[in-house]
Amino acid sequence: MDDRKKRVLEAIVALYTQGGEPVGSGLLSQYLDMAVSSATLRNEMAVLTKLGLLEQPHTSAGRVPSAKGYRYYLDHLMQPKAGLSARQKAQIDQVFARLDYEPDKLAEGAAKALAEQTGYTVAATTPRSDDLRIAHFEVVQVGRYSAAVLGVTSAGGVRTRVARLETGFSRQDAQLVAMALNRGLAFVAPADLSAQRLAAVTASMGEKGPALYPVVQAAAALLCEAAKARTYLEGQQYLLRWPQLEGCLPGVLELFADQEKAGRFITPPTGRTSVLLGEDMENPMPGLCVMGKRYLAGGGLTGAIALLGPVRMPFEQLIPILEYYALKLGECMAGKAQEDNT
Repeated sequence: MDDRKKRVLEAIVALYTQGGEPVGSGLLSQYLDMAVSSATLRNEMAVLTKLGLLEQPHTSAGRVPSAKGYRYYLDHLMQPKAGLSARQKAQIDQVFARLDYEPDKLAEGAAKALAEQTGYTVAATTPRSDDLRIAHFEVVQVGRYSAAVLGVTSAGGVRTRVARLETGFSRQDAQLVAMALNRGLAFVAPADLSAQRLAAVTASMGEKGPALYPVVQAAAALLCEAAKARTYLEGQQYLLRWPQLEGCLPGVLELFADQEKAGRFITPPTGRTSVLLGEDMENPMPGLCVMGKRYLAGGGLTGAIALLGPVRMPFEQLIPILEYYALKLGECMAGKAQEDNT
């Protein structure tokens, strides 16, 4: 790969990203503005094709980057923009200023905003940590025979479950069981949850304990879910814009039906922005690209936000936007943005 071949590959990636059509030597010559003939460029394209970096959809057509070509481009040639302008950052700051800072709503809102801004599908997770716990329980009467259990996590998120009771449920029952849950289950790790502990919480409520046991079970379920991140997918309609994604669309939607699996899928292995190509996935989805970035929410909590689209995404333009969204999402999850406004 000499410098000319690198420039040819870089130019074909740029032209294919813009137009979505195979790139011929004539268009390539105009784009490069090099003192090189079209015949020489055709020879270079032929060599890149033999190397597996380009593909020729039809005999008489131009070339398009292959998955291997995109990987080489991403690893060796791509030069993302230095960063966003002050105006662009201010616009994104305004978006986050309008969002609800409750973790679930914040992740969902950020994903929706980024999807609307870029025109690509976006997935975002709430913070995840093995140390996440239910810090406080509230119990609310929602009907004569129903109770809503609310668990506030140590990261500030809120999880809810509804329990149904056969013998009826009153406000006094709600106060009684809330006190028992906060004494016996607050800040308890899922690994420490046992039948004996649940029995002790139930017994602490006296003679009403057995009748209120469904509420204790609901609280236990919340406790087990607390450390699991939630994943939100927004802008699914944008996947329909790209014909090359038709074959993998069912697989993408099936994957995101499992929130835990989807969260692992979009989370990069390191703190750096990663670009995962469909051909490199455990279950290959040719044509798909996932550009992901972790965010730090403080206290050892991390989450992720990612763009999903075709392989011919404009990486250089999107990476700075994605990285700034990740930065703001982490700050808001940690409450830093709220502190700055007070």
